Amino acid sequence: MDTTLRLITKALTWQVAGLITMTAIGFVFTGSIAAGGGIALSGAIAGFVSYFLHEVAWSKIAWGRVLGYPN
Repeated sequence: MDTTLRLITKALTWQVAGLITMTAIGFVFTGSIAAGGGIALSGAIAGFVSYFLHEVAWSKIAWGRVLGYPN
C-alpha cells in the first residue's frame, strides 16, 4: 500500500508530466512556448474543474452503490 506522501508525489509528477507534454503540443501548433504553456495551464484547470463537478454530480446518484456488506 502506498503512503499518502507517495500518492501526492505521484499525482504531482503526473500533473507536471502532463503540463510539459501539453506545452510541447501547444508549441508545435502555435510556435510559442508562452501560448503552449497557456493552453496547457488552461487545459489542466478545465480538467480539474470538470473532474470535480463530475464527482459532485456522481456523489448525488445512488445507483450502483453498496451500502453495506451482507452478513
